[in-house]
Amino acid sequence: MGLRGSDRLPIGEIARRTGLAVSAIRHYEAEGLVHPIRNSGGQRQFLRSDIRRLSFVRIAQGFGFSLAEIRELFRLLPEERTPTRQDWTRISRHFRAALDLRIETLTRLRDNLDGCIGCGCLSLKKCRLYNPNDAARHKGSGPRYLMGDQPEG
Repeated sequence: MGLRGSDRLPIGEIARRTGLAVSAIRHYEAEGLVHPIRNSGGQRQFLRSDIRRLSFVRIAQGFGFSLAEIRELFRLLPEERTPTRQDWTRISRHFRAALDLRIETLTRLRDNLDGCIGCGCLSLKKCRLYNPNDAARHKGSGPRYLMGDQPEG
């Protein structure tokens, strides 16, 4: 069964419905996040289901997800049909796991920020307790203990 004209929406309507700029929608198309159909006049025609995809992109970016991460999540969605509730549930499990990890990291950062702005450090007296002899350097670069590494011993 083919698509009816009413099943397709022009880019302006998609922009209005999602709150995204037309230029952003074109960018997401170039990034492979949506795949509009071209009508005989060459104009982009989007499926109604693209409203949900683009809304998800907007929300996910607001949570700090990159377009590459979002593209990877979209690989879990079918291209040949409108995603069902079950399809979105599957993608939300992955999204939730990533969000939970970010929340845990942000909570740890919030709770430790006043005591340690990074291992490397701003308070050498205090870091003698948390990072004696600069032991964290063996764990890699960056604020290792704020990133979740545990001191040895």
